[in-house]
Amino acid sequence: MNKRAIMLVSGGLDSALAAKMIQDQGISLVAVNFTSIFCTCTSNKKKRLGCSSEAVRLSNQLGIPIRSVPKGSDYLEIIKKPNFGVGKGVNPCLDCRIYMLEKVKSIMKEEDASFIVTGEVVNQRPMSQMRNRLQLIETKTGLEGLILRPLSAKALEPTIPEKEGIIDRIELLDIVGRSRKLQIQKAEEYMLVDYPCGTGGCLLTDTNFSRKVKDIFEHDENLVMADLELLKFGRHFRLNRGCKVVVGRNEDENSAIQRRAGGEYTLEVENVPGPIALLKGGPSKDEIITAAKIVLRYSDHQGGSGSVRLLSGSNEQKISTILEIENDLPPQALRTLQI
Repeated sequence: MNKRAIMLVSGGLDSALAAKMIQDQGISLVAVNFTSIFCTCTSNKKKRLGCSSEAVRLSNQLGIPIRSVPKGSDYLEIIKKPNFGVGKGVNPCLDCRIYMLEKVKSIMKEEDASFIVTGEVVNQRPMSQMRNRLQLIETKTGLEGLILRPLSAKALEPTIPEKEGIIDRIELLDIVGRSRKLQIQKAEEYMLVDYPCGTGGCLLTDTNFSRKVKDIFEHDENLVMADLELLKFGRHFRLNRGCKVVVGRNEDENSAIQRRAGGEYTLEVENVPGPIALLKGGPSKDEIITAAKIVLRYSDHQGGSGSVRLLSGSNEQKISTILEIENDLPPQALRTLQI
């Protein structure tokens, strides 16, 4: 066994501490960061670009080369049909961990690394970090004894690199549970003063976002990750099995929706501040009218009828139509349609 390991780097405090502890033992590390459209992390000191940005910053700070691995279309299948269930939302945490480590197993061979280091803490996360779950993950990935968790190592059975003397077990920690006092203390010792994502963040645990995910799985076929990314923006209204409206809530969301429109219909109210809406799924005339009423309802328009501009066609050649719409959609009907 050589002194080279793969370090799973999330961009958070735990992985930063684990990396520093193992690097101080003379181990050469290669960082691997998994990127996801579902990440919600930003720095607790100042807003940054999320976990990926923090992982790069950490690797640069420690002088560790880093590889970025996106969770792509194969991950979509994990969300659809997890083998080990989900948490409070649609978060397949155990399947997700297995998914990542199986990919890391291949990277180990490419990088000539002999073991894996993670920032996991025993009993910190109920879905994937309970003792029996940690063992299950190792069994399912075929990595028994090759995953070193420096923050909790003394509370676990010795790993192969510890048994072979590559790692000095005495220098490792025995943290168990959700308290972060020891991590913060250790961070001060290492002068890690600007650490983000203390508890991590995944949209798949969010109740509102999960409801949209369940809806799109139920109604839409042939999904791609871009379809799930759109769920992050706007209010969503289901008009029929294959047709829905996404209504921007602010200027940033309006811009995001416009960028993702492609050849789909978009709607916006004429001459009045308001949202931009994306109408997906080959709507009928009646559904276009309903979508226009929804857009009118969320605009600054006051009173009866209003003008709504409908754009269709490709980005290169948009066809514009003005619709005269009655502002008569009852609030109850709006609530019924909203996902």
